[in-house]
Amino acid sequence: MMMDSTHTLHGLESTVPTEPQTAARPSAAAPPQPQREVWLDGAFVPAGEAAVSVFDHGVLYGDGVFEGIRSYNGRIFKLATHLKRLYDSAKSIRLDIPYSADELGDAVRQLVQRNGTLDGYIRLVVTRGAGSLGLNPFSSPNPVVFIIADTIKLYPQEMYDHGMHIITAATVANHPASLSPRVKSLNYLKNVLAKIEAIDAGAPEAIMLNAQGFVAECTSDNLFIVAPYHDKTSLLTPPLHASILEGVTRNVVIQLAHEVDLPVVQTDLTRHDLYVADEMFLTGTAAEVIAVTQVDGRKIGTGEPGPVTRRLIAAFRQLVADQAPED
Repeated sequence: MMMDSTHTLHGLESTVPTEPQTAARPSAAAPPQPQREVWLDGAFVPAGEAAVSVFDHGVLYGDGVFEGIRSYNGRIFKLATHLKRLYDSAKSIRLDIPYSADELGDAVRQLVQRNGTLDGYIRLVVTRGAGSLGLNPFSSPNPVVFIIADTIKLYPQEMYDHGMHIITAATVANHPASLSPRVKSLNYLKNVLAKIEAIDAGAPEAIMLNAQGFVAECTSDNLFIVAPYHDKTSLLTPPLHASILEGVTRNVVIQLAHEVDLPVVQTDLTRHDLYVADEMFLTGTAAEVIAVTQVDGRKIGTGEPGPVTRRLIAAFRQLVADQAPED
């Protein structure tokens, strides 16, 4: 059962002195700021006090799953979809989540309201829990669940306005026969290594190829290009079998494209396909939708965000501003 805690803050009244005073008094009290909290195993805990065990297998081995979720004007965008992916990921690695989806959904909503992060970013994490120093996951009988509601900004506004320059990393995506890329696990080491390559090259993001040499995804985002397909301008993106995470924002953009009769083709892509594309953009919960205007030193299209990209960005922003559906 979830525990609740309530904190009441009182402001101080100020009076105007009738004669000079030796100590200055504030003319108005600043509005109290809510203390940031974290939901940890059923309780709301001050963020500075939230902790997990050093013996937690999530810490020791990256053994766990997570979701990154957006809130818009207090609505939790695609909450049901994120929760389903969380439970699917957990089932795939034989991790039992000790709360129902409804309980976690309620906890997310309450935390957003308590922290005042009506437009923010939510991180929902399930770890294997504390156990022995060996790999045996069943030595950890009590999984740990925590939720963070905060803010995030991956890229500067200039990149959203004019597009970003990215590279292709030498680090490749996981082989699907090893760990399914559709499992959103706590082990993001391959993504971290590819991100380091991007940073070393002065780029904000990097493309990862799969074991077959086809384009998979970026370190934090899915990838789309706009190009002719059977002589018709189309939206092309790597398929699920290309070692990609089935992104929630990716699927939203695909639906938005269908709504404006823009053909969507999920097909294997090469770096050459990217270089000669008319337009390119990335999608992700944290990044939302952002144009790419250069890859590996090759200008994409005109070198500015293209009309299809701009149209889909506008449609996405309209959706989250007007509805932000929680399905």
